[in-house]
Amino acid sequence: MDAIQAVLTRRSIRKYTGEPVTDEQLETLLRAAMAAPSAANKQPWHFVVVREAGLREAFTEFHPHAGMLREAPIGILVCGDTELELGDGYWIQDCSAATENLLIAAHAIGLGAVWCGITPRAERVAQTKALFGLPDNVIPLGIIAVGHPAEEKGPGERYQAERVHQDRW
Repeated sequence: MDAIQAVLTRRSIRKYTGEPVTDEQLETLLRAAMAAPSAANKQPWHFVVVREAGLREAFTEFHPHAGMLREAPIGILVCGDTELELGDGYWIQDCSAATENLLIAAHAIGLGAVWCGITPRAERVAQTKALFGLPDNVIPLGIIAVGHPAEEKGPGERYQAERVHQDRW
């Protein structure tokens, strides 16, 4: 699958077969995530690979939109390290770029994935930090459920010409 096709046909997948994600597939996803651009190339990201079903289940108890983590064989928690970022708040942009790369890579290699946001919800951030034992300087951006898709979604046309402005508003 070429890059443009992967971008244009990627969809959020919330149903999974339960078939495991291989270590090779996981490494491909993480390599893609870490290939993302970051401010001043600081790369302030950390990734927590969550294979343990009990941890994924515990996460769904406080995140109202993460039920698919019960079916997904892995979750990947994307976190920003405030001690590594260029300046206040850049970790959010950097980790968002890494997350999108991971989502596109998952689709390109035949996996399904969906991004569940954590930041900026203070209560979700605190509960996630506690559950996964994150240090004070590491803030969770979101968690990505990843697995083999048990649903098929066609490409969605999202281009909106009225949202494009030339030179000025």
